[in-house]
Amino acid sequence: MAAKIRKGDLVEVVRGRTADEQKLAERNARREAEGLEPLKPGDKGKQGRVIKVFPAEEKVLVEGVNLKTRHVRQGPNQAGGIETVEAPISLSKVALVDPDTKQRVRVGFREDTVERDGRTRTVRVRVTRGGAKRGIEQGKEI
Repeated sequence: MAAKIRKGDLVEVVRGRTADEQKLAERNARREAEGLEPLKPGDKGKQGRVIKVFPAEEKVLVEGVNLKTRHVRQGPNQAGGIETVEAPISLSKVALVDPDTKQRVRVGFREDTVERDGRTRTVRVRVTRGGAKRGIEQGKEI
């Protein structure tokens, strides 16, 4: 799974608490009727670039997603205070996005033969697959 998502790729959060205001308002109205605290909006549907991939933990660091607040102690060379930083999110919660159409895509691999320095090598290339009903071009390189 980690081989499909690389640093710099555009991804979208597909699982987690919704950020849709209308759905959140309906859910919070039900919770209020039951006497529960309202839920805060989440990251579902947000898109961002991958900053770093952690293949051993099967997690990715995505720009602007899964923000956490850190209290930083003042040091000799830096000011202290409260910082907001990105935390890693599970690979199973993100999907690769086609940079041209900004739609989620499924990824497959195609093996191409490339000749470099007189040698023939086999290279695996990421391509889109599925999604013909949604208007996604088949076999397009990502």
